[in-house]
Amino acid sequence: MTLTFDTDAYIQLLAEIVPKVIETEEEYERFLKVAEFLTFKNNLTPEERLLDKLIVKLIEDYEEENYPMDKSTPHEILQHIMESSGIRQADLVRILGSSSGVISEVVNGKRSISKAQAKALGEYFKVSPSLFI
Repeated sequence: MTLTFDTDAYIQLLAEIVPKVIETEEEYERFLKVAEFLTFKNNLTPEERLLDKLIVKLIEDYEEENYPMDKSTPHEILQHIMESSGIRQADLVRILGSSSGVISEVVNGKRSISKAQAKALGEYFKVSPSLFI
């Protein structure tokens, strides 16, 4: 069964959320709450998935401008995201499908994060995979 995109439903979601370029910390916090709600909601509609992608992009743009992490290495970024989201190395075994030894080397910077791992991490944490490469 293929779900079709309902433009009217999407317009209604846009009217409720009113997504726009984030300019203040208050707007940033509001959009984080929307993204968190959509992330943990089961069975998103196609319209909700598209709204989630838009909100995440707006959040990423704001964070890139206001919280630059240029000097951080991929494994430091991973460590920070893990710490802030309460994810443990053992959780990464399931997320990445790698052994605990490989995960330990990745988290501690002894092994580079592969493109496939970066993609999986990006999808799981709802961030750009490029953060991990």
